[in-house]
Amino acid sequence: MLEKKTKMPEQPPEERICNFDEVAQGYTEEQAILEASRCLQCKKPACVEGCPVGINIPAFIAKIKERDYKSAIDIIKERNNLPAICGRVCPQETQCEEMCVMGRRYEPVAIGRLERFASDWELKHQPEKVKPSVEKNGTKIAVIGSGPAGLTAAADLAKMGYDVTIFEAFHTPGGVLVYGIPEFRMPKDIVKKEVEYVQNLGVKIETNVIVGKTVTIDDLREEGFKAFFLSTGAGLPVFLRIPGENLAGVYSANEFLTRVNLMKAYRFPEYDTPIKVGKRVAVVGGGNVAMDAARVAKRLGAEEVMIIYRRSEVEMPARHEEIEHAKEEGIKFFLLTDPIEVLGNDKLQVRGLRCIKNKLGEPDMKGRRRPVPIPGSEFEIEIDNLIVAIGTTPNPVITKTTPGLEVQVWGGVVTKDDSGLTSIDDVWAGGDIVSGAATVISAMGAGKKAAKAIDQYIKQKINVQNER
Repeated sequence: MLEKKTKMPEQPPEERICNFDEVAQGYTEEQAILEASRCLQCKKPACVEGCPVGINIPAFIAKIKERDYKSAIDIIKERNNLPAICGRVCPQETQCEEMCVMGRRYEPVAIGRLERFASDWELKHQPEKVKPSVEKNGTKIAVIGSGPAGLTAAADLAKMGYDVTIFEAFHTPGGVLVYGIPEFRMPKDIVKKEVEYVQNLGVKIETNVIVGKTVTIDDLREEGFKAFFLSTGAGLPVFLRIPGENLAGVYSANEFLTRVNLMKAYRFPEYDTPIKVGKRVAVVGGGNVAMDAARVAKRLGAEEVMIIYRRSEVEMPARHEEIEHAKEEGIKFFLLTDPIEVLGNDKLQVRGLRCIKNKLGEPDMKGRRRPVPIPGSEFEIEIDNLIVAIGTTPNPVITKTTPGLEVQVWGGVVTKDDSGLTSIDDVWAGGDIVSGAATVISAMGAGKKAAKAIDQYIKQKINVQNER
């Protein structure tokens, strides 16, 4: 019995910091079979309970071990419409793999890597389009936003026979998958193929439509849509609210990554989206977005990149893999450190950052120890750019133009139950617009629950009408 996971082939750090090619290169067949052989095939698989979309994990792993890759991906797609994406960016280590029985004594089975292997095999060997097998029922459903929650809900509803249209504000579908996650973690060709899979189920996607400006929910009702799923994510950046934050050279991580990922700034001048990165870049935050921004800055030519985080590494919300990759690429970590002022020159450009050291105090509501400033520990660091990656909130465009939609103080949509039903009878919401910034797979789980609830709602309405 192998005690440790089969190692994932990766680009060497000294090479990958010079390109935007994918870092993790995927298992070979033999590596996948070797890893699949570690699965104990538990009769009561706890790993399935840890999966937000309920994939039959032991079953697909068994098929990989048998070299029946077609059956493996078919099993995955019974529950997961975006497996190539989940296999790359989902935090399996805190979900399915955390529940793996193997992990009680050894390293857990590399479930995410095996999911990626199966999905990559399909993309390579079965590029033909999916043919919808369900007859359409003619009922129109609108999905607002084409991120992971929206794509999942749309795909499930299409499989049930609904006439689904996704309305996307950007010119390219995919949501955070295309604007937020860098190419070296999530190749955009993969996202494009997963979106095409959803379209081939019969889902229509209308881009450059801002629901709340271009059209409203009421307008769509008049066009015959019978139910709505709001999945517009959380794209409004949160700032530090410290002096000097409006100086030239300060970016929100949201703007920085959108320019690089969606608008291809890393390929300037081939793409007409310049972005200025100096020699020394500081990124404030400790999540995956902070790691992404720091690693992108390194690839754009910054000589020194620093992560500034107010707690210790133990409290960092980023995936362990992303932290390790950042360290391998030479990113410096200033832990237990808080920025208190952005310093500028006479041209109103960033020249430095004044910080203060912290110590950890009592736990907060989430169980993480609070950072407590240490008086007299202030210090300055020289920087050319500051990227703020401390979180995002939902854009208020849709919530402010939908009468009767109840909203949280921080901007998230209020839901009545796990299905995502809002204060409006025919409107559901899920993903980051409800939870705040979270994981791709949790958003997908919300999309699946909403699709099931919408189906029940429509059928109930039809039954009531028939009884009349």
